[in-house]
Amino acid sequence: MRIEYKNIEFELKALTEIKLPYFKGSAFRGGFGHIFRKITCVLKRLNCLECPLKNQCIYSYVFETPPLENSNILNMSNYEKIPHPFIFEPPETKKKFFQPEETLNLKILLIGKAIEFAPYFIYTISELGKVGIGKGRGKFTVENINVSERQLFHLNNTNRRECYGILKIRAITPLRIKYNRDLVRDIEFHILIRSLLRRLSLIYYFHIKPEILIHEPKELIRKAETVKKVQDITFWYDWERYSSRQDKRMKLGGVIGEIIYKGNISIFIPYVKAGEILHVGKGTSFGLGKYEIVEFST
Repeated sequence: MRIEYKNIEFELKALTEIKLPYFKGSAFRGGFGHIFRKITCVLKRLNCLECPLKNQCIYSYVFETPPLENSNILNMSNYEKIPHPFIFEPPETKKKFFQPEETLNLKILLIGKAIEFAPYFIYTISELGKVGIGKGRGKFTVENINVSERQLFHLNNTNRRECYGILKIRAITPLRIKYNRDLVRDIEFHILIRSLLRRLSLIYYFHIKPEILIHEPKELIRKAETVKKVQDITFWYDWERYSSRQDKRMKLGGVIGEIIYKGNISIFIPYVKAGEILHVGKGTSFGLGKYEIVEFST
């Protein structure tokens, strides 16, 4: 099994002062969605589910992916929504004010079928610069674009030997992971794995190929439950964004920091590495759920 993706990296130059929040994903992703819809939506319907063109519409696919026929094979009643086929990775700098001529870097990762729509993403970012982002609608121009070749991530652990070891991960952006439909502050290893398996399975089914990715998830979860969390140096970071579509402010807090797990880790490494690329949890299209493997030893 393999997941195909492509990175688009933008170098942006401020034309006017740009005022951004500490976490900048909301500013880029929010403005992007509004313009992307204006560019790609034909009938301008408010509700994609009622649109007769929803199965042929670029906007509908990217932002409101409609379920496939017979998609109940994944028991969709257990999931809140289908994950977006893109991830914004905004500038990680804590800096909030950018003066004219200063530069910012933005990366957008496209997954599977969404790769074909790369020109629309590039054009939308260019138009977003004219409209402006952040408080005061700071304007920018696209100075440089680097589009990577298609990249493949092979997700296969059938030949991986089970081995006892230590895994240390660092949450770079807030991890918003749900367990039993509630956000969790204490991310035990099996909770992390459950979230990863769910996300990877849905991404594969709806954006790569309508096939089952993981055939024995319960057995994997059972093994994940034997892995223990031995150190937790994390904190809960709360932040808010305004949703123009829902006309309300939304709290999007999550866990940031480092966690060390100990146990039968090796069989889970392919999934954990996939999560490094594809993020985990809720709010990934904003750039949430980004983490890195700091240490893995057996």
